[in-house]
Amino acid sequence: MKTNSKTKLTGRVIFKGDPGYEAARKNWDPHTDRYPKVFVFAQKTKDVSNAIKWARENNVPIRPRSGRHALEVNLSQVNGGIVIDVSDLNTIKLNKTTGTAVVGAGNRVGRIAHTLARQGFIAPFGDSPTVGIGGITLGGGIGPLQRTIGLISDNLLEFEMVDANGKIIRANKKCNADLFWASQGGGGGNFGVYTRYKFKVRRAPARATVYRITWPWAQFEKVLKVWQKWAPSVDTRLGSELSIGPKKGGNVSMEGLFLGSKSEALRLLKPMTSTGTPSQTIIRSVPYTEAVTFLLPPDPVLTQRYSNQFSSGFGRKPFPDRAIKSMRAFLENVEGEFAGFFFLNWGGAVSRKSPTSTAFYWRKAKFYVEWNSSWTKPSQAAKNIAIVRNTRQKLQPYIVGSYINVPDQGIKRSGPVYYGANYARLRRVKAKYDPQNVFNNPQSITPARGL
Repeated sequence: MKTNSKTKLTGRVIFKGDPGYEAARKNWDPHTDRYPKVFVFAQKTKDVSNAIKWARENNVPIRPRSGRHALEVNLSQVNGGIVIDVSDLNTIKLNKTTGTAVVGAGNRVGRIAHTLARQGFIAPFGDSPTVGIGGITLGGGIGPLQRTIGLISDNLLEFEMVDANGKIIRANKKCNADLFWASQGGGGGNFGVYTRYKFKVRRAPARATVYRITWPWAQFEKVLKVWQKWAPSVDTRLGSELSIGPKKGGNVSMEGLFLGSKSEALRLLKPMTSTGTPSQTIIRSVPYTEAVTFLLPPDPVLTQRYSNQFSSGFGRKPFPDRAIKSMRAFLENVEGEFAGFFFLNWGGAVSRKSPTSTAFYWRKAKFYVEWNSSWTKPSQAAKNIAIVRNTRQKLQPYIVGSYINVPDQGIKRSGPVYYGANYARLRRVKAKYDPQNVFNNPQSITPARGL
């Protein structure tokens, strides 16, 4: 392909029309409708640098990609642009003496969590093994361990990033400290392409207690009311995820882990196990490696059969009846087995840090909440997107903010919604490291002007 470039693309390079292009284009969402000019699968950091320089010289838009798990498809692909994919940068180096792990930004979360668990260490993770560590870290990184060890980004010590000029830079608390601050929750695709992270890791307990409790769908209001009072104040070693499926074919389930004994877990879980009539109760003490497998079961399928529309927010107090009524309307009308509401308990290590200590602002909540629709035919998209966005409007009085890793392009003037009072500072960091806004997408941070 003819280009006017003095920089040569290196790594595994796949242009449109080359063999492997369709495989490279596959994303988590099966209805990917973007056609990039070229994919570069970086084999080393220099390949990322060359790709950025090439993109600048040829004036094509850039999209970084790590795990292919972008919930909004046009955030990791772009028509006529270059996708810089770091998934081949997947080394994992654990230093047991210093309690640190250096990982390539292309690793998936499950691979890191399982690898470290086998060596006796805890790596933070979310609710899916196939999410890339690159993206989840930059947006904050929430999950069932956060009340004990903090967000994934709270455990970040240092990183390597390639900036808009193709320059390789390192950042930590002492070097490029403003960029380091911004990268702990400021979201991916804003400042550069990240290639390597260094995390603080902790010794894992020999055993942990995992649990999964299921109720009939009709009991969701009763279960949710108890959960919202119980979950944010329970022992901070206990992480709890509550999922409520659609009325058509769904149920209510709560799962998570407790970094302690089964007898203690039974006592702590009593308010939930004695609510309603659970149809299944699993509470099990297992080796820590098995706890990771319980929460992150193998998920070899990258591309799903369905598309989703998500939205999210943070609850400062329990949902009142009016909010639960809006939830019920959504759950009664939405279809698709992978639709519904998802809650995660907050507090502990997340809330001990101040909202301005990192770019992740929403630390004082009681719980996180997200909801989504799912569909298999493109003709069903508009209806499903509308019901999620309409539900956001109805829940707006009862939530604050939104989680950047669960993007909703229906949110207008999204900066303060994703980043709260940290948005102005993030714009200044953006202006310093990417003044020409080379790294941009429909909801990216815009550089502050007049600096």
